[in-house]
Amino acid sequence: MKVKKDFVLKEIADSFLVVPLGSQVVNFGCIIKLSETGAFLWNQLEEDKTESELVSALLSLYDVDESKATADVSNFVRKLKEADLLE
Repeated sequence: MKVKKDFVLKEIADSFLVVPLGSQVVNFGCIIKLSETGAFLWNQLEEDKTESELVSALLSLYDVDESKATADVSNFVRKLKEADLLE
């Protein structure tokens, strides 16, 4: 899975925002604010990744328990799917 090309991550005034491009501006109609960890995962999803690969990437960067990382990644991916942001 990876993020759709019609959405980009922008860092503005220490905030990470997912903004739609092109026709998605009208269809999507909002901007999503991500945490630093969410922005990290979003950047990982610019290439095709599995949830397992995302967990591994998170564990390599952050000092977090594997079960917590797995739950957080699962929740993040679920929200992206609900917002129709993944290919």
